[in-house]
Amino acid sequence: MQPTIDPMRGHDIEVVARLRIAAFFEGTGRTLEEDAAGIRNLLTSDGLETALVARVNDVPVGTCLLVRHELEPAHDLTPWLAGLVVDACHRGKGTGTALVRAIEAHAASAGVEILYLYTWEARTFYKALGWEAVEVCEQDGEPMMLMSRRLAQSFPKR
Repeated sequence: MQPTIDPMRGHDIEVVARLRIAAFFEGTGRTLEEDAAGIRNLLTSDGLETALVARVNDVPVGTCLLVRHELEPAHDLTPWLAGLVVDACHRGKGTGTALVRAIEAHAASAGVEILYLYTWEARTFYKALGWEAVEVCEQDGEPMMLMSRRLAQSFPKR
């Protein structure tokens, strides 16, 4: 079953925060409450930043964010596609691609010309979606790739 992609709702936050903690923050000391608070802030943003959720049978199975600022030390670039995560049971079914495309469309509709992301493990996935490597850097001693994507401006600016 294909997921639906929608803006995150308040009742999605805990499930999504659990997905994010397991994918990105396990063993870092970041708490569920800290991650949920960060997501909650995106739900009340000015319209550029957003949190999207993929749902199957109205159950959140993945998420992706559009944020102004990303990892420290940050490049002086903005905005960022961040936090793409899909529940293991739903990987390989197009959910991640649908989330990325929805973030790209949202960013383009807000007038964003170039979108950025950091990754290492998923660099092949993003390259297949048209993202280009900008540079390899390090984050906490681990390799990280800065990637970018020029967005089609087929959407009216907000």
